[in-house]
Amino acid sequence: MAQDDARENQLVDLFNLERPANRVRHGVDAVLTVSGTEVEFELKSVTTARGGLSTVRDLGKDHIEKWRNKHWIVAFYDGVKIQECKYGSPDAMAFWVNKIWSSIKPDFDIAEHVPPLLTLKAMESVIGKKSFYSLNDAKALHKAQYTASQYKDMMDVKEGYSPDRMLEIFRHRTAYLIERGSTLNNPHIPMAFLEALPSLDKKEPAKSLRKLVRAWLKASK
Repeated sequence: MAQDDARENQLVDLFNLERPANRVRHGVDAVLTVSGTEVEFELKSVTTARGGLSTVRDLGKDHIEKWRNKHWIVAFYDGVKIQECKYGSPDAMAFWVNKIWSSIKPDFDIAEHVPPLLTLKAMESVIGKKSFYSLNDAKALHKAQYTASQYKDMMDVKEGYSPDRMLEIFRHRTAYLIERGSTLNNPHIPMAFLEALPSLDKKEPAKSLRKLVRAWLKASK
């Protein structure tokens, strides 16, 4: 992670980008304002010896939604030095993003459609039949997937949950498990795909990037 952060900082400086506040929380590596429009960037690096670009562990629906409007800068390193940088507009990256989404979408559709089919009987066969379920019962089922305030907000009887409300939590748990199993473990972007992206000028990288972003903004209107 230290190396990744150092390389991201190097790209921020090289292309005169800005680091947004709470970037880790919002999943935005850097931003650039061009022609009055703020565009968000994904900053990635790859060594020329590798067979593609490593992305993320547990790639799921949230990553797909995040990447659809992202601009990408991919830096090719030979050791510690940048050899070349590529620019990927949202349109240029769409082919790969859509390909990944098509491979996991059926699983996420299952996570949407299956939980509502679960009944009280199914729940009771798993966690037991009760007229009242406690906070500990709920936490034993859904664990850390709710915050303390969410567990409290879900309570529909004093200090606990009715069977119907516990069924909601049971369904949420089922959806979580299906979605968790639907993620991809660090799919790589092929080197051939990256090499087809436009290169950024080595002598004037910041100017070159802004030129390409402006062209994309104009074409996307």
